[in-house]
Amino acid sequence: MAPQRFLVLYSSVVTLAFATTVFGGIAFLARKPHFREIAVERINIVEPDGTLRMVISDKARFPGMPLRGKEYPHPTGRSETGMIFLNDEGTENGGLIFGGKNENGKLSSYGSLTFDQYESDQVLQIVHEQDGATHDAKIVLSDRPDSPTTEPLTRIKSMSDGPEKEALIRNSKGTPRLTVGKEDDRSVALRLKDGQGRDRIVLRVPAEGAPSIETLDEDGKIVNR
Repeated sequence: MAPQRFLVLYSSVVTLAFATTVFGGIAFLARKPHFREIAVERINIVEPDGTLRMVISDKARFPGMPLRGKEYPHPTGRSETGMIFLNDEGTENGGLIFGGKNENGKLSSYGSLTFDQYESDQVLQIVHEQDGATHDAKIVLSDRPDSPTTEPLTRIKSMSDGPEKEALIRNSKGTPRLTVGKEDDRSVALRLKDGQGRDRIVLRVPAEGAPSIETLDEDGKIVNR
C-alpha cells in the first residue's frame, strides 16, 4: 500500500474513532439517570449555589428549624416524617407531614399541609387529626404577627419557665380567622372568627340534618340563631 493511501486510511479511522467517542460520550451524558426504585432516609433539594429549598425526610433525619441558610433546634423538638419547603433565603415556609399508628388498639392518624408567612408560621393549613374515636378534617386560615417570629422561637427552648417565656410563646402563635371542615361531633361547619380568634358567625350542618346559622358576641354568647 502506498504511504499516501495508508496515511489517508489511518487518518480516516482515527477521525471516525474520535467522533464516535465524542458523540457517544455526549449522548451518554445527555441521558438522565433512571432508577426503578430507591431507598433513602433524606433527600435535600438545593439551588446551584447550594441554598436548601426542600427536604424530604424520615423521622430520624427530619430537619430542625431552617433559618437563613442555617439550621437551629426546633423549639417544640419536633420529629416528623414528610417534607419541608424553604424560601429563597433558606428559611422554612411550609411543609407536609403525616403519621399514624395502632398502639394497643388505640388508633391515631394525622396529616398536615401548610404554607407559612415570611419567617413565621402557617397562615394556610389543610389538616386531619384522629385520636381514637375523635377525628376532624379542616382548612384553617390564620393571622400572624407582622414581624418575623422565627428568631424569638430560637430562644424559647433555652429560656426558663416563667412569664417571659409564656409571653413569647403566646405572641409567636397565630390567630385562626376561618375554619371549614368536619368536626369531632361529625358535623360540618364554617366558622368565621374575629381578630382574637373568637367565633362570631358559625354555619353548621350536623350529621342528623337540621342546619343552623349562629351569630355570637365577644363572650361567645349566641345573639341570633
